[in-house]
Amino acid sequence: MSICTDHSMINHHVGVLAQFAEKVRLWRQRHSERDSLAHLSERDLHDVGLSWSEVMVEAEKPFWRA
Repeated sequence: MSICTDHSMINHHVGVLAQFAEKVRLWRQRHSERDSLAHLSERDLHDVGLSWSEVMVEAEKPFWRA
């Protein structure tokens, strides 16, 4: 049998919220980076060594997929 104190439950909820906040931050970052990538010019793509088709594959991924 386990005993949960109010303090341990609060710490658990804070940890879960922190993990969720980090996940949302990561999703927003992915969305922003993919949007920026999709708006690069042909010259910029050439400079970084990417083709337009490679960019489209990445840009079309949903934000939750790495």
